[in-house]
Amino acid sequence: MTGAPDPAITPRTFSSGARKGRRRRLPGTLVHVVVLLFIVGWVVPILALFLSSIRTQADTASSGWWMALVRPDLSLQNYALALDQLNIAGSLGTSLAIAIPTTVLTVLLSVIGAYALVRMRFAGRTALSLLLVSLLVTPPQITLVPLLRLYNQVGLSGSIPGIWLYQVGFTLPFGVFLLRGFIASIPKDLYESANLDGASELRTFWSIVLPLSRPIMASLGIMAFLWSWNDLLIPLLFLGGSGVSPPITVNLAGLVAQTTQGQGPLMAATFLSVIVPLMLIISMQRYFVRGILGGAVKG
Repeated sequence: MTGAPDPAITPRTFSSGARKGRRRRLPGTLVHVVVLLFIVGWVVPILALFLSSIRTQADTASSGWWMALVRPDLSLQNYALALDQLNIAGSLGTSLAIAIPTTVLTVLLSVIGAYALVRMRFAGRTALSLLLVSLLVTPPQITLVPLLRLYNQVGLSGSIPGIWLYQVGFTLPFGVFLLRGFIASIPKDLYESANLDGASELRTFWSIVLPLSRPIMASLGIMAFLWSWNDLLIPLLFLGGSGVSPPITVNLAGLVAQTTQGQGPLMAATFLSVIVPLMLIISMQRYFVRGILGGAVKG
């Protein structure tokens, strides 16, 4: 028995298939080009900043930073000046003293609050959820004047704990909102199995919720750290005039107007302010990507 003859492959059919293949390859190539441009646009400024920070004052004044790749005459003098004369070491310590507790408190309180909103039944739970959403769109700047007056009355003005309270208070709604969607997507079978085993709410939270939420907690921690580390307005207002060393952002803002030391120490100080969050992002990159994707899919 003879089957039906195969349709003839005409030049028009071949060219149509080739055009479809090119159309399928074009979006992938375009994505690669865009990603490559993004990487170059992100790496080149950091490379320029680093090379400028290790060049001598004479080379910085006479040529561009890229000449360090051709005629390397490198020196760490700018870092010595930045750490010694510009008080960058003290500023980095203050920034860490602000950002680390802020990050830890934000993550811990967010996961506890999100778990309570998902698992516990209490009066006003819906109203509290709506309040959290409304706080997401509330600009923190409108509370500066009343909070400054309150801080002066209770003795928190000019202190680092006052900045903790402010930054945690305005980062917490976002953290609870982010983690609430993730925790709500955890299968109920896991909770039921824990209940059958006689696990308490605390045990369930510790053994089930926390391990599953680690990636998104890491993502929230990175974002909270970056927000706190890069904050300029709040430390400037709450620590201004106190005896505490200014955070790195406040110190750099004041150094921009100073030219007595040249641009080299300023470049070194700026690179030191960048390298700390950069190391955090690189070390936590795997958890950050998993947390963001998990929140996007499960939330």
